[in-house]
Amino acid sequence: MKMNIDNYSINYKITGHGETVVILQGWGTSMDLYDTIAGSINSHYRVIQLDFPGFGQSDEPKEPWSVDDYADFVLKFLNKLEVKEASFIGHSYGGRVIIKLASRDSLPIKINKLVLIDSAGILPKKTFKQKVRIKIFKTVNRLSRTKLAQAFFKDAIESWKSKQGSADYRNASPIMRQCLVKAVNEDLTAYLSKIKAETLLIWGDKDTATPISDAYIMEKAIPNAGLVVLKGAGHYSFLDQPYIFDRVMKSYFKIS
Repeated sequence: MKMNIDNYSINYKITGHGETVVILQGWGTSMDLYDTIAGSINSHYRVIQLDFPGFGQSDEPKEPWSVDDYADFVLKFLNKLEVKEASFIGHSYGGRVIIKLASRDSLPIKINKLVLIDSAGILPKKTFKQKVRIKIFKTVNRLSRTKLAQAFFKDAIESWKSKQGSADYRNASPIMRQCLVKAVNEDLTAYLSKIKAETLLIWGDKDTATPISDAYIMEKAIPNAGLVVLKGAGHYSFLDQPYIFDRVMKSYFKIS
């Protein structure tokens, strides 16, 4: 299904009936990746899935959005669906958005439960090697904007730039790259203690994108949080350990 919000065409779908649960996706994914999560609970719940602007089949933002911009968008989206109360499930980047939402002092909707799956939000400490690489990148980037560089070395500079950064960064459009930079440079640790809703953390112990150490930080900081570690699972723990994940979800949402 499609919905128009602020002149953006947004892709979404709804399955099941009952109390509302909203699934927010990880960076650069399609909402269909999370069908198995929806399938774990939509026998008893109304599950809403959507593609964020710039993800899947939804229109890209016209300017670089911050995590707060995406949180504001989610509220507009739910308002259009007349959702007044919901639980939220977020994977990776979707977890960032949930943290920003759930930590706000006031919201137009009531949040019941939260599930954060291999969630992003903790800013890692940079190694000396990473700091050096960042400094080199910033220097080259600054020099590349000079007339001399553009005249004689434009192709070489663009080729070098295209090989820098993470796979998510390299695969993103110019606008979405700026959105990603805004996200990864913001540490959400200070927001965790403001989350009032009951929160389940689900993590793969082999996650290298958002390491298990992040899960322990969140478990300690969020007042009403519990952690389930899925052995042998990576950043997509719900896909790596589908049976155990399904049982955990059914237990948390009280589905017999």
